[in-house]
Amino acid sequence: MHIDTVNLSCKCHCKKALNTSVNTDDLCISSLAGCSPRVMAEVQIRRYREEDHEEVKEVFTLGMSEHIPSSCMHVLKQPLAQMFLGCVFCALLTSSKSILLPVLAVTLLLATGRQSVSYMFTKYIQTCLEQDLSHIQQTYLDPANACFWVAESQGRVVGTVSCLPAEKDQNFLELKRMSVKKTHRGQGIAKALCRIVSDFAFERGFQGVLLHTSVVQRDAQKLYEHMGYQKVREFIAPEAIAKLTNFTLMEYQLVLKQHHN
Repeated sequence: MHIDTVNLSCKCHCKKALNTSVNTDDLCISSLAGCSPRVMAEVQIRRYREEDHEEVKEVFTLGMSEHIPSSCMHVLKQPLAQMFLGCVFCALLTSSKSILLPVLAVTLLLATGRQSVSYMFTKYIQTCLEQDLSHIQQTYLDPANACFWVAESQGRVVGTVSCLPAEKDQNFLELKRMSVKKTHRGQGIAKALCRIVSDFAFERGFQGVLLHTSVVQRDAQKLYEHMGYQKVREFIAPEAIAKLTNFTLMEYQLVLKQHHN
């Protein structure tokens, strides 16, 4: 079975987990539960087409940019950052005998920190847009064991996911570019995108699927764990600011032999 298109029609009022059924004739996965109590527009998951390019870039950029505020909060919670801000405040308060100067200094440092975090994310987004997301056809659709899907609702791309053989272990596919528009979350789209990747990997005889996410992407961590992925390691991102702020990345794996038994 080759999965090309998935239709998700939701007209239920239930709050159950995602339930899918695969029809090997019409290549359709249906019966989406877990929706909010209102009628949802039909969502189709299909292979990427060239005309989707600008909307795919928009979904990815907006999804990554959402993590800037939570990343700033992560930095502020670090003992090193708190100690540094506290020392600057106390030193300036002692030397200036005024509350205004230390408050302004700390405010400036916080603004600088936010700009640094924003720069880190902007740089990552730009790198992705210039690399695989500028060459989706060549990277994900031309190779036999790679693919790129979009979730489409009312003619607009509202979600994306892709996969390709993992560099560190060719027995695994790597799930990448998972993103769902904020306006369409809570409808089971992300779960369906996860499942289409695991089914794709299983069809091609891969042992499993691996992926990477960050310490601030808590909703993503919960999603992957719900879908059967297990965290196998944590490591600090290579950027200098990431090392200073203890910005951790996590690797998750889904072993398909266990998953499909």
